[in-house]
Amino acid sequence: MHEMALAEGVLQLIEDAAREQNFGRVTTVWLEIGQLSGVEVEAMKFCFDAVMRDSIADGATLEIVDTPGTGWCMECSMAVPMSEVFGECPQCGSHQMQVTGGTEMRVKELEVA
Repeated sequence: MHEMALAEGVLQLIEDAAREQNFGRVTTVWLEIGQLSGVEVEAMKFCFDAVMRDSIADGATLEIVDTPGTGWCMECSMAVPMSEVFGECPQCGSHQMQVTGGTEMRVKELEVA
C-alpha cells in the first residue's frame, strides 16, 4: 500500500513546515489528489489517520481536493478531460494522448493552532 508511504511524506512536510514557521499543532490538512495519480482516496484517509497518531497532526481533519485528469490529444490537437491514463480521446477516439494534469498529489493548505 503506497498510500502509507505517501502519508508518511505528508507528515514529514507538516513537521518541516512546523519547524520553519513555528507552529505547534495542525487541525486540518487539505490534500490535493489528482484523478490520474493512482492514489486511492479511502486508503489515503485510513493511512493518514494511522500515520498522524501521536504527532503534531494527531486528530487533524483530512480534506481531499479532487483534481480532474486532463490531456492533450496528438491526433486532433485538443485539450480534453481524461479519466484514465491510457484512455482514448473523447473527441476523436485516438489513443495518442499525453497527460497534462491530474497526476499530482500535494499538500495544498494547513490549518494550524
